Amino acid sequence: MITVTYAIDSLDPNPEIKTFDTEWEALDWVHEETRRRVDHIVQHSPYGVSESQYDELFEQESMLAKIEG
Repeated sequence: MITVTYAIDSLDPNPEIKTFDTEWEALDWVHEETRRRVDHIVQHSPYGVSESQYDELFEQESMLAKIEG
């Protein structure tokens, strides 16, 4: 059993916790959830987001996920 804990930010007291049967499923979910969150940030930004800024956002969001198991 693989457990993924994904916080909204570094101080999130109630992060989302999901369990998966395989590491592949956990990694796939983290990637899709990270992409979804970054896309949400980009769509609601009043400014344009460059490719490098998008990559930075993706990296920052990825750091909020913890995979155990």
